[in-house]
Amino acid sequence: MFVRQLSRFDRVLVEIERALSTSLDARPEAQRPSPAAGIAQGHLDDTQRRHAAGLMRVNHTGEVCAQALYSGQGAVARDEATRAQLLHAATEETDHLAWCGDRLEALASRPSLFNPLWYVGSFTIGAVAALVGDKVSLGFVVETERQVEAHLGKHLEQLPQADVASRAVVAQMQADEARHGRMAKDAGGIELPPPIPTLMRFASAVMKAVAYRI
Repeated sequence: MFVRQLSRFDRVLVEIERALSTSLDARPEAQRPSPAAGIAQGHLDDTQRRHAAGLMRVNHTGEVCAQALYSGQGAVARDEATRAQLLHAATEETDHLAWCGDRLEALASRPSLFNPLWYVGSFTIGAVAALVGDKVSLGFVVETERQVEAHLGKHLEQLPQADVASRAVVAQMQADEARHGRMAKDAGGIELPPPIPTLMRFASAVMKAVAYRI
């Protein structure tokens, strides 16, 4: 069977298509059913609905960033095993993106208008990390997933108790992110030196503050 080898130009086109679909398509096709499937939406007043939508918009944007980070890393990863691991994690992040998009629609809301900007920034960070080396690249995954797992835990505390569907989605996302972080560490990811984790938390805080509202 003939398998066409992609040229550098072909790979650029693939990345452009992936960037557009990820940042502009609120609900890509998921490989796994949503944890919210079959869960009846509890009653939310307007304030609770807007708050839940803001949190899920932040989570949706976080998944856009995760897709971009993995794509940037995978584009220049030196080791094929590392590339395969990143692409597998990206597949599960696509599920998260779709699930969050579903919840935003159910909450009568929309994704962040700045998603294309978040994508470009995260892709650049991923590519630069991978250029330094696969161990550093995997270290970014470890630290990213550690911080994402923590913020999802806070969202579980902040989401309205009646929004059982969103809570189910966030809980499954948190479990997946923790697993991705462990896999990256087991694959050789190193602990990032100061002040990189602090800068990552600062950038994340800016993204969350903006995406919650816009």
